[in-house]
Amino acid sequence: MQTAVVSIRVKKDVKEVLERAGVDIPKAIREHLEELAWKLQLEEEVKGLRRSLEKVKPSKPGSAVKSVREDRENH
Repeated sequence: MQTAVVSIRVKKDVKEVLERAGVDIPKAIREHLEELAWKLQLEEEVKGLRRSLEKVKPSKPGSAVKSVREDRENH
C-alpha cells in the first residue's frame, strides 16, 4: 500500500487539549480523512447510478401486475 504525507497546522491549544485527553492525533486524522474519502467516493458512485437510471425508460402502467400474475400462473 502506497502512502503520502499530509501535514496540517492546528492551534496550539487544540493540540494540547487533544494530547491531554490521550487522543492519538495522527490516527484520528487518518481515520477521519479515510471516512471522508469513502463518503466522497460513495457520492460519486450514487451520482453515476442516478445518471444511468435517468436514461432508463419507465415501464408501462400495469406491467408489474402483469408480470407478477404471469409468474404466479407459471408456478
